[in-house]
Amino acid sequence: MKIIRRQFRYRNDNVVYYIIGFTFLIYLAQMVLVYIPVINLPIVIVFSMNPNRIIHLGWYWQFFTYMFIHSPQAMSHILFNMFALFIFGRQVEWRMGSREFLMYYFVTGTLAGIFSFFVYYLTGQTGVYLMGASGAIFAVQLAYAAFFPDSTIYIWGILPIKAPLMVLGFAGLEIFFMFTRDGSNVAHGTHLAGFAFGWLYFTVRFGINPWKSFRRR
Repeated sequence: MKIIRRQFRYRNDNVVYYIIGFTFLIYLAQMVLVYIPVINLPIVIVFSMNPNRIIHLGWYWQFFTYMFIHSPQAMSHILFNMFALFIFGRQVEWRMGSREFLMYYFVTGTLAGIFSFFVYYLTGQTGVYLMGASGAIFAVQLAYAAFFPDSTIYIWGILPIKAPLMVLGFAGLEIFFMFTRDGSNVAHGTHLAGFAFGWLYFTVRFGINPWKSFRRR
């Protein structure tokens, strides 16, 4: 347990900006290049998470790379994710330190992708292409609420709400939409998985129960 909880030496390198910049570069490549020249396959196909390609071709990198791919048909997908990362990620990185933040972001996002793979596989949805950083973003929002439970967020710039209530409210909405099948292509299960793995990360890595942090506000 001591090894698991051994902390990195603190430093703040503003890696959130690098993640945002790199994600936008990949999105630009999706729009401009479309295909990867060497293998003549679309960027979206190669780097989104698709159960069929992982099972039959062994493209295991997709568990990680899907986080950097966003829907070419909806710019709001990447804009919303990167805006949330900008708002919440900077404060979480400042609190955790850059190395810890990077590990947290990529571990929770990757685990959310692996979880989604098994869900899709077991439910026969092997043709799905999962893309977007939302799983990791949900984990970042959880971390923000756990570290700053007294922080007030203004929904749509108008409605004030405490950070823990915001996070729990988003989680509740994801559960509702997942079971009511709203007909959208939104991966509600991946969002909830990011939330759950963020919670597990706090419990195992930091020895912090986010719920107790929420209640201390």
